[in-house]
Amino acid sequence: MDLGLAGKTAIICASSQGLGKACAEELARAGCRIVMNGRDAKALAEAAEAIRDETGVLVESVAGDIGDPGVQMSLVQTAGAPDILVNNNGGPPPRGFRALDSDAIHAGLDANMVTPIRMVQQIIDGMVQRKFGRIICITSGSVKSPVAGLDLSSGARLGLHGFLAGVAREVASANVTINFLMPGLFATRRLGGVMAFAAKAQSIDVETAEARGRERIPAKRFGDPAEFGAACAFLCSAQAGFITGQSLLIDGGAFPGVL
Repeated sequence: MDLGLAGKTAIICASSQGLGKACAEELARAGCRIVMNGRDAKALAEAAEAIRDETGVLVESVAGDIGDPGVQMSLVQTAGAPDILVNNNGGPPPRGFRALDSDAIHAGLDANMVTPIRMVQQIIDGMVQRKFGRIICITSGSVKSPVAGLDLSSGARLGLHGFLAGVAREVASANVTINFLMPGLFATRRLGGVMAFAAKAQSIDVETAEARGRERIPAKRFGDPAEFGAACAFLCSAQAGFITGQSLLIDGGAFPGVL
C-alpha cells in the first residue's frame, strides 16, 4: 500500500534504538524525510546512517535529551514544517511506588507527559494551517493494563492520553490526527529492565522471568519492533485521516478484555 507520505517530514523523538527507531525506519521506507533524536550521539548517528543507506531519504538528527527545551527547539527548527510527530521517551525505571519521592514523581511526569505536550504545542498550529498532520504518542500497554512497579510510567502516560484526547477533537477538521500506540512486551532494551525487575520481585532468574512473560502472552512471544513501526506508519498515512483520538494496544493479546 502506498501510504501517501512521500516527501512528508517526520520528527521521531527518542529514535536511536527500540520502538522509536522502528518507527523512523518505516516512515523512511514510506518516503518521509526523517529528523531523529536520541541522547547517545554515537548511537543516533549510526542509526541515522543505516536508515539513510537503506532508504535513500534525507535523514537528519539532533542529539540530546528530548526533555531539554533547547533540543526540542532544534528538532522543530531542523524539521522546518513537520507533517508528522512521533512522541517517544524512555520511561522511568521500574520501582515500587513507595520508593518514589517527590523529585522522582515530577521527573517522570515531565518526561512522559509534559515533554510530549510541549512538542505538540510547538508544531500543531503549522499542521492545522497546512491541513495535514499526524501525531503519534508512544505510551505503554500498562496504561490499559496496570503493572506493579510501572506506576509512575502508567500514571504519567495516562495523563498524556487524557490531555491530548480533547486536543485531537479540536483539530480533527483540519486533517490533523492524534493517536496513541500502547506497546506490550517488545524485544527492546527496555524489556531487559522490566524482566530484571520481575525476576527480583519473584525471586527467580531473568531467563525464567522471560519465559513466564512469553507464556502469559497468547502469541507466545515478545513483539518485533518492526511490527510496531508498521502500525505507526499506517496511522501516519493519508488513509488514516478518519482515525483520531484512539489508543491502539499492541500486546500479542495479553490484555484479557474486549474494549
